[in-house]
Amino acid sequence: MSGAYLSVQNASWRPAKRAPLVLHPTSFEVGAGRVLGIVGPNGAGKSTLLRLLYRYQAPSSGQIMIDGQDLWAMPPRSAARQVAAVLQEQAAAFGLSVRDIIALGRTPHQQGFARIGPLDAGIVDRVMDTLDLHDIAKRDFGTLSGGERQRVMVARALAQEPKVLILDEPTNHLDIRHQLEVLALIKSLDLTIVVSLHDLNIAANICDDILLLEDGHPRGFGAPDALLTEALVSNTFRVDARRERLAPSDANHLSFHLPSKETTL
Repeated sequence: MSGAYLSVQNASWRPAKRAPLVLHPTSFEVGAGRVLGIVGPNGAGKSTLLRLLYRYQAPSSGQIMIDGQDLWAMPPRSAARQVAAVLQEQAAAFGLSVRDIIALGRTPHQQGFARIGPLDAGIVDRVMDTLDLHDIAKRDFGTLSGGERQRVMVARALAQEPKVLILDEPTNHLDIRHQLEVLALIKSLDLTIVVSLHDLNIAANICDDILLLEDGHPRGFGAPDALLTEALVSNTFRVDARRERLAPSDANHLSFHLPSKETTL
């Protein structure tokens, strides 16, 4: 697997022709193999933007290009070979096992009703190794915990062998160990990754670039240290953000506090 160059130019979305824009024109570029974090308050437009990127909602304006090709002009099967998504919402599994769910990631690479072949099976085994899922391979997906389900859905996306991986809050429902494992995996993958995150410190740690949204508007794009200033974070999230240095790593860390007037009874 290898990443693709992702270019989004003036992409916007509204639910109906004359309805107000939910996402205003947004532009950014992500180099092949880089990680873009999308952050912002609730209702900022993060999930709406992700839906445009994994072809759930067509943009009302603008283009989404992958290696110079318009994502929305591709046949669905071709697009599914380019982009995979791991979402917070997980559909019912209808009695499928963990291995069955992961094998569904091979569907865009199969012709007609062809069954999974040796090459596909090898890819499924490899991603199960990566996410340590062999011990639960035969379990019914519906019996898994939220964290286990999340790991399985990441594995299914990797089995799809995409060039662009979309992750919507990938650490939700995970315990601390598996959060760290997923974050380490994100940093190690040779893919172009777009990930929405609530935790700004996690975003700053794993992302090469950050896109900050507020009320459906892009408020900034750039490297985490340059973009996530105390002033911009404070104004966007309506908090008092302070940048600190943590010893012994001397890493930057943002702390957050309610403005003093809001804590006064």
